[in-house]
Amino acid sequence: MLTIAVSKGRIYEETLPLLAEAGITPIDDPKKCRKLILQTSRDDVQLVIIRATDVPTFVEYGAADLGIAGKDVLLEHGADSLYEPLDLNIACCRLMTAAHKDAPEQRGRIRVATKYVKIAQSYFASKGIQAEIIKLYGSMELAPLVGLADCIVDLVDTGNTLKANDLEPRELIMNISSRLVVNKAAMKMKHAAIAALLSQFEQTLAKR
Repeated sequence: MLTIAVSKGRIYEETLPLLAEAGITPIDDPKKCRKLILQTSRDDVQLVIIRATDVPTFVEYGAADLGIAGKDVLLEHGADSLYEPLDLNIACCRLMTAAHKDAPEQRGRIRVATKYVKIAQSYFASKGIQAEIIKLYGSMELAPLVGLADCIVDLVDTGNTLKANDLEPRELIMNISSRLVVNKAAMKMKHAAIAALLSQFEQTLAKR
């Protein structure tokens, strides 16, 4: 049995065509049921539906053999203990700094609100900027509006949420896409099954 960890939402929806090409179709729809373990059209493959930030943890500890997660999540987790064989090039967006549209360029020490603490610390340190990182779990755009932070670090797709809150994207930290990660022990113990799945994914991606 291969267990693949994936999160609900955009990543799940954009993963479905890749799985379908490999003959893997979920029997249940997570939108219509509360099941967290989904059986599929293949008896040897099941999906576990978890929070995006938990995907690398499940794979690292062997609760899932493979997982699909954004590069932002993997970097923040520090997933050095995982294989990352494929960039699936799905759920693409940008990790950026953003500030109020009328805010001047900050000089000296700044306050940054984000859920990407490790990434933000590394980024501002690389630029020689002293940054106090304030960890938030949501409503990031609110922080500059109420004076909690000078800027934020967050994912940007269309930019509509920023614009609606009088913020604007400033600096690109990195382009983000979802990656396939594999548990190292599973790669050895279930090599044939995992290699076959990787090959199928590679073939599908090559056609795009």
